[in-house]
Amino acid sequence: MLCVTVARTRHKHTIQEHLDVAAEGAKLVELRLDYIARSIDLSRLLKNRPTPVVVTCRRKEDGGRWERSEEDRLMLLRQTIAQGVEYVDLEEDTALKVPRYGKTKRIVSLHNFEGTPDDLEAIHQRLSKLDADIVKIAVKANSFADAARVIELMKNAKVPTIGIAMGDYGSLTRILGPRYGAPFTYCVFNPDRRVAPGQLSFHDMKNVFRVETITRKTKLFGVVADPVAHSYSPLIHNAAFESNELNFRYLPFRVSAEDISPFLDWCQREEIGGLSVTIPHKQSVLPLLTQAEAAAQGIGACNTIVFSGEDRVGYNTDYRAAMDCLNEALTKLFPEPNPFEGKSALLLGAGGVSRAIGWGLSQRRVRVAVTSRNLESANQLAKEFGGRAIPWDERHIVQPNILVNGTPIGMFPEMDDTPYRGDKLDARTLVFDTIYNPEQTLLIRNARTAGCPVITGLSMFVRQAAYQYKLFTGLEPPVKVMVKTIKRAISPLNYKNLEEDEDSEDSTENIAV
Repeated sequence: MLCVTVARTRHKHTIQEHLDVAAEGAKLVELRLDYIARSIDLSRLLKNRPTPVVVTCRRKEDGGRWERSEEDRLMLLRQTIAQGVEYVDLEEDTALKVPRYGKTKRIVSLHNFEGTPDDLEAIHQRLSKLDADIVKIAVKANSFADAARVIELMKNAKVPTIGIAMGDYGSLTRILGPRYGAPFTYCVFNPDRRVAPGQLSFHDMKNVFRVETITRKTKLFGVVADPVAHSYSPLIHNAAFESNELNFRYLPFRVSAEDISPFLDWCQREEIGGLSVTIPHKQSVLPLLTQAEAAAQGIGACNTIVFSGEDRVGYNTDYRAAMDCLNEALTKLFPEPNPFEGKSALLLGAGGVSRAIGWGLSQRRVRVAVTSRNLESANQLAKEFGGRAIPWDERHIVQPNILVNGTPIGMFPEMDDTPYRGDKLDARTLVFDTIYNPEQTLLIRNARTAGCPVITGLSMFVRQAAYQYKLFTGLEPPVKVMVKTIKRAISPLNYKNLEEDEDSEDSTENIAV
């Protein structure tokens, strides 16, 4: 079950938000009384409440906003219990001073906003003995290992336990809490009004991760990165899983570079089905795999792992997706048996995407040049597949058949930037921008104006995700669902206009893998 935290400063706003979340389907709401600025009118807040409630009144030292006396706070908590609220949240020392009364269930809690204590189990045992119906332990996760310890605590608990690892490292504990025995998990109605680090929105918990239907039988997948909060992969994969009625979920895993090896061990213990791998792990995971396809080995980077028993099998779907995009576009321009052969390409950037595309192009006998703001990186990458490096300031001198942007220049929110001047574009050049947010980057818009054929990053992003879906599930991916999901997320207004235009054509709707 999802518990939506309502933390507003005025009674009328608290009551209205409670009504709003109930209308959206929330079954339990936490009322944060410590946020209310004026004298608290309990009867006004609790009378005709649309859902059961958890009443919380947190002191400043416990991460709350209560500034009045401790006597007033204790009296307020006793009054809420006397009025028959469904749950009351009590800190360890408070639980000793506020006795059980009536049918109100007691949540005995501890919050640590600095880190994860070494003695989690001892703390849990201590709280369990304070006449607790539910134990809640919320600690700051400073690594994935902290989050894993909180999950282990919930798994082994004899008393119903809500374990929360706060922050990006611990997002999975909020999503998976009910899977490991937590009676409910917390979220917020408005993501701009989070009351704890790492809280997710009610919309995402309910509609993206579908937390309320996660069970022990749910198969888990995810994206591993650092940072990871910005990733659209959970959105697109979970929509695809739901479309095909699969009891699968796809989660964000924030893992630092030094923790990637123990994280993969954890994945196998937890029987995770597969991972999307992105910055900074694409190269470092390769030695940790039991097998890797030839393309991943040749590129020196892996963006997909499938777990099968003791095996960890690596793939590079960035490469497959990019080559599909290029092959489709070049075949239209050059209807030849091998439309790649004899062509020239200029890669802007020397990062992971450029590495995958450069390797694929060189395998298809394309003459590849690399340019980067770091000439040493460009030299190193070009040498790996027999290409040449070009200083960044000289990139406009080259007139390639294929121009590929593998840099983040032009990505949201810096959408007025471009890695290549529009007046230097040649109509005979195929322009491929791997950025997908926005889809219509300044580079793509300039290329269209110059009459260049173009490939957008959205096409590549959906293709690589579709390949991953097929590797994860063995099923054909619901590509149209994936396209619609990502377009709705990155450009809701444009997507609405596209839906309303029945005559519009969109090549990304017809992607096949």
